Amino acid sequence: MKIGESEIPFLPKKLSIIFDRTRWEEKALIKAARRKRLQTELIDAKTLCLDVETRYDAKTYGDVVLQRCISYFRGLHVTAVLEKNGLSVVNSFDTSLVCGNKLLTSLALAKAKVPTPKTCVTFTPEAALEAMDRIGYPAVIKPVIGSWGRLIAPVNDRATAETILEHREQMNSSLLQIHYIQEMVNRPPRDIRTIVVGDRVTVSIYRSAPAGVWRTNVALGATTTPCPITGELEDVAIRAAKAVGGGVLAVDSMESPDGIVVHEVNSTIEFKGAAAATGVDIAKKIIEYLIEISKR
Repeated sequence: MKIGESEIPFLPKKLSIIFDRTRWEEKALIKAARRKRLQTELIDAKTLCLDVETRYDAKTYGDVVLQRCISYFRGLHVTAVLEKNGLSVVNSFDTSLVCGNKLLTSLALAKAKVPTPKTCVTFTPEAALEAMDRIGYPAVIKPVIGSWGRLIAPVNDRATAETILEHREQMNSSLLQIHYIQEMVNRPPRDIRTIVVGDRVTVSIYRSAPAGVWRTNVALGATTTPCPITGELEDVAIRAAKAVGGGVLAVDSMESPDGIVVHEVNSTIEFKGAAAATGVDIAKKIIEYLIEISKR
């Protein structure tokens, strides 16, 4: 077989991809791994029975494990078991833990002096109302754990805040008793998703909300277009990725009047929209990164 510039010699490496649903991204990653002639083990996390006293090693799971579970808690606990055995998991437990919790992400970004929206956290409705008075209306209230824009709400005034907080109290969810509140950033009707693989920015896209919709999640109908990778954007994205521990990450940011601010960093990333908008083979970039770290 002739080896082209996009190929590598056969590597006696084994890669495990752990997932709980096979999406477009998982299929793309599997194809990219096989094009690199990697031995690829596909593992449905829903079938796993992990004994905490059993020794799991590279013969079982390979030189590196790519953890792709949609379920935050499922993926986090699988990663904990495998890392306990010394296996290399992408993303790591620490990175996944931080990225899956918006408050922990905000704390990591603030510590690294990465610009973010004004953020408060409170634990009672009374304190939440006080926080919104301090931040100012309009504000945004979010669950500390969640994805795809679910249960995120704009809060335009105190009456709306009181209604939302009353609903949260009735939901009987301990997570919804943690009130994570941010300023509503004055931005264009879009945000920026920048995919960072290792220490490199791979692609950046605008996610533009449909008319009348303020959330910019692709799952909610946002459209994607290429975003120029400026020096400011690259610097902020790489610093944000390092702040949460690094790996394969999607840094979500907004264009504020004072420059780029980061509002979220995602660990188990979806990249179908970014690949379609830019034409970049993101799956290939991720697999090449996994090969690189497997040699360390």
